[in-house]
Amino acid sequence: MQKLSLSQSLQQKLSPQQIQFIKLLQIPTVELDARIEEELEINPALEEGADEEHEPKEDDSFDDEYDDDYKDRNEDLDIDTYLQNEDYAGYKMQGDGNYSEEERDMPLATSSSLTDSLLQQFGYLQLTEEQRIIGLQLIGSIEADGYIRRSMQAIVNDLAFSQNVFTDTDEIEEVLRKVQSFDPPGIAARSLQECLLLQLQRKDQSEPYNVLAIRIIEDFFDEFSKKHYDKIQRRLNISDDSLKKVIDIIIKLNPKPGSIEGESSSAQYLIPDFILVNANGKLELSLNSKNAPELRISRSFADMLDTYDKSSKQNKTLKETVSFVKQKLDAAKWFIDAIKQRQQTLLRTMNAIVRFQYDFFLTGDESRLRPMILKDIATLIDMDVSTVSRVANSKSVQTEFGIYPLKYFFSEGIATDSGEDVSSREVKNILREMIDNEPKLNPLSDDKLEKILNDRGYNIARRTVAKYREQLNIPVARLRKQL
Repeated sequence: MQKLSLSQSLQQKLSPQQIQFIKLLQIPTVELDARIEEELEINPALEEGADEEHEPKEDDSFDDEYDDDYKDRNEDLDIDTYLQNEDYAGYKMQGDGNYSEEERDMPLATSSSLTDSLLQQFGYLQLTEEQRIIGLQLIGSIEADGYIRRSMQAIVNDLAFSQNVFTDTDEIEEVLRKVQSFDPPGIAARSLQECLLLQLQRKDQSEPYNVLAIRIIEDFFDEFSKKHYDKIQRRLNISDDSLKKVIDIIIKLNPKPGSIEGESSSAQYLIPDFILVNANGKLELSLNSKNAPELRISRSFADMLDTYDKSSKQNKTLKETVSFVKQKLDAAKWFIDAIKQRQQTLLRTMNAIVRFQYDFFLTGDESRLRPMILKDIATLIDMDVSTVSRVANSKSVQTEFGIYPLKYFFSEGIATDSGEDVSSREVKNILREMIDNEPKLNPLSDDKLEKILNDRGYNIARRTVAKYREQLNIPVARLRKQL
């Protein structure tokens, strides 16, 4: 006998408007302007500028009611709704703050890129046309850190297919050696070993320690990278003092020569989403909205509906036109409302973070940071954790101590012997300090670091110590050893 059962399940599906709002919430201020421009292009019912008859109301309250599940606005709306559009006639972006024109248009220093510098040096070489094409291909293959990671054979193939230049690896390497003579030293290397050798070869070869350094990188690079100094010392039969001087020469070389000139081809603006000001001991938060223009409903579109309302309403073409106009007006009103709700959500979230981490924002002292997770803020402002996550994930705040990504303020707590929680960032700072002050000849292992932290009252396991050390980009004890 077959058994029948009836089960119920509750599922929540996001409407297209909710999905659009989520996307609006996620993007940082620097990208919001482009999103608004896109909407202006596709919706003629949406315009830039404030309505002169209806001055927008400034309201920076963080405690406005916010509907997390933004309602679907696809239902038919009465024409009168559009004609009585006082709430939407003009809309000024909130949180502009009181900035002078000088502050709004801050100059940004420009710098030449690594590629520009290399091309300038390349121009002084006396080359054949084929060598010039090869050289440009090589320079184009140099990555931001200064290395060429494509094989010489791959570059031979690139030239054949894209430039119709047929060559071989010997000719490529001949031109490569010329490029490797450019500044910064070590540029266009194909490996760390070659990068260090290129820099050492430019040093005074009459100095014996420079020659010895080249010998070590050429013949004992694997031992050097693993800090097996005792093996190197035995093989070369040199004293402790000589080995120390050679290692001092090598560790002062630049492993990423491209970073000297900057890792990007052009300078970038860093625009914070929030601005926090300390006004005589009182923290004042505003939303940086200088990239967002004022938005309003098109008066001409509203007039179209007004005209239709006074007509006989029998013309089929006119009805279709009005249907299109209503659709665009609906989308424009929704977009303006969504931008406004985006601002309210951002401000409520950031205001909660400021309240939670008030001591830090007042002093800039990292030890004042409290353990804080997304749920703490979500509970504080009665929002979903996913909403807070979307705000925190790609936003930043400008303080008098610098610009911080919001993710910086979230960290798990570590229990202490006294039963209190401290921020994992505080533990990381203590860990870094311990490693900075450790004996260089005998660095502290993760086990020793764990024991010291436990003795200080921090209940932390060795694997957590290892995790934090890796997050701080600090190598294991063996690789930190110095003579």
